[in-house]
Amino acid sequence: MPTLPDIDLSAIPEGQRDAVAALLQEASSLKAIIKRLEHLVAELNHVVHGKKSEKLDEDDRQLAFEDLNIAISEAEEQKQDQAPSDDTSKRKWVAKRNRGNLPKDLPRIERVIEPASLLCPCGCGEMHKIGEDRTERLDIVPAQLRVIVTVRPKYACRACSDGITQAAAPAHLIEGGLPTEGAMAHVLVGKYADHLPLYRQSQILARSGLEVHRSTLADWVGVAAFHLGPVVDRLAEHLKGSTKLFMDETTAPVLDPGRGRTKTGYLWALARDDRSWGGDDPPGVVFFYAPDRKGKNAETFLRGFDGILQLDGYQGYNRLTRPSRQGGDPIRVAQCWAHARRKLKEVFDRDGSEIAAGGLRRIAEFYKIEADIRGAAPGQRLSARQARTAPLVAEFGEWLKQSRLRVSAKSRLGEKLAYIQNHWDGLQTFLHDGRVEIDSNGVENLIRPIALNRKNALFAGHDEGGKAWGRIASLIETAKINGVEPFAYLKATLEAIA
Repeated sequence: MPTLPDIDLSAIPEGQRDAVAALLQEASSLKAIIKRLEHLVAELNHVVHGKKSEKLDEDDRQLAFEDLNIAISEAEEQKQDQAPSDDTSKRKWVAKRNRGNLPKDLPRIERVIEPASLLCPCGCGEMHKIGEDRTERLDIVPAQLRVIVTVRPKYACRACSDGITQAAAPAHLIEGGLPTEGAMAHVLVGKYADHLPLYRQSQILARSGLEVHRSTLADWVGVAAFHLGPVVDRLAEHLKGSTKLFMDETTAPVLDPGRGRTKTGYLWALARDDRSWGGDDPPGVVFFYAPDRKGKNAETFLRGFDGILQLDGYQGYNRLTRPSRQGGDPIRVAQCWAHARRKLKEVFDRDGSEIAAGGLRRIAEFYKIEADIRGAAPGQRLSARQARTAPLVAEFGEWLKQSRLRVSAKSRLGEKLAYIQNHWDGLQTFLHDGRVEIDSNGVENLIRPIALNRKNALFAGHDEGGKAWGRIASLIETAKINGVEPFAYLKATLEAIA
């Protein structure tokens, strides 16, 4: 694409400057989208023709194609969305496959959309029906396939030829395409909540007599992922406005076609769950994808958040507490006692260490108090912790010092005790704020579905697929923890967007 010319806006009449500036901005955005598409096409060519592509079996290659198709479809939708509204060349979606091949035995539900008025504009009476337009779109409801037939009758006046009246066609997310928004939501829930890769969903539909290629399903997911992006971005902004959040990360294996195997990407979970102390804000979680586990990713994702962050002992988070932190003030960290307990449990399970057993017994006393105050208001929790837990934690601190003197720092137990000592300040944060939990088990529970999807789907086909995975999983898991049925939420949201 040729480089955009430099234009001196001061040389343009004042009344036209805003319009010219807007056109330049649109051209710049389109240039970035085209560059991304060119990159994705190059990736696709590498999968097909690269020297090492023969090391991928057929399923591996198909998974790469699937996620690349999603990314390309999303970029095309972005390109269309940013095109000028009066652009006559603006693309109308035309399904490349399955057009007109809806099985005849699928039930048809006709929905007739009548005009608001049948009176002739010329005032000579009521119009009569002269024909109609029919469109068929695939709709999917759980365990049932059906076809939505939209009928829009046409009306004209018998006494004159002044015009035809017909209701406007309803808006669809994929104009002129096969699926309803319910069908698209069904595919999203199948892939990201029920852990069914698109090729398996294609096979399931085929058993019902409907041949929909996996690449067609990938198109649907890509369009939905693009339009749901602002919803997820707004959810992230809402969460980062909280005073306390959880953060954790989990692996997201991603296919690496150039090496014929997978690489390790990461989904970083940022979550809010104040239900244990009766907080007013609803729970939520957003998953951010990154190709690695570097701490700078957490710093980027947390830009704008200045509250208390509850997390595990991963050293990559240390940069968040420094004055040099990018995107906000140094974060106050609350460390996880479950991780401290887990360190001691690993040693005890291996060699039955009495020192480890003693530490486990002490930590168990903390958790007994937490069980007593679960669901209480922050003030009550804080009072109970100050009166009952703080003395026990102080005793644990003395026990920790004495135990470290008794064992080698290079032994397994010595390393575990050093881990607890290194995070000692953060492990005491819950004693000073009734909103803080004793551990970060809440966010760990939220990322378990990611692990299940990883087990069933094996890996994402591309980094772009990892981003879509995190985006859709954010909405599905947030819906679930708020008691909202994910399919119903996604269907309603996609319909509202359309």
